[in-house]
Amino acid sequence: MTLKEYQRLTKQAVALIEDEPDLIANLANISSLLYMELDNLNWAGFYLMKGEELVLGPFQGKPACVRIPVGKGVCGTAISTGEIQRVYDVHQFEGHIACDAESNSEIVLPFKIGSDWAGVLDIDSPVVGRFSEEDEEGLSYLVQEIEKLLNSHANNA
Repeated sequence: MTLKEYQRLTKQAVALIEDEPDLIANLANISSLLYMELDNLNWAGFYLMKGEELVLGPFQGKPACVRIPVGKGVCGTAISTGEIQRVYDVHQFEGHIACDAESNSEIVLPFKIGSDWAGVLDIDSPVVGRFSEEDEEGLSYLVQEIEKLLNSHANNA
């Protein structure tokens, strides 16, 4: 997907959630949109911070791991470092948690609500090397725009 296509996708995501204050409903719609629009995925969804671990949130795809400790696996690393994790081959990622044996590459983007890390957007693919720098840039833009709306909704609640 090109950056221009990611900008279009981001506009669609914003339109889906701009008038809805419910976090779970919004994350469910974003998961569905990403799963529908991005090629070669087998999972797209969210894990949310609950105490000291990530807990499964809205997603599209096969059943997934329910709890991930902070600092463990790709998702736990993303939330503990606050940095995007783009993994070319998950089987080469030390400590990878295999929720689906068919996943071969992954990108995880942490997001905040207020000043705290609220969770991660996790996207898996059966294709090794599926996620490019352009995907990372496009998804990062999408998460930033979604974060703004989620924060706006949280402030107005």
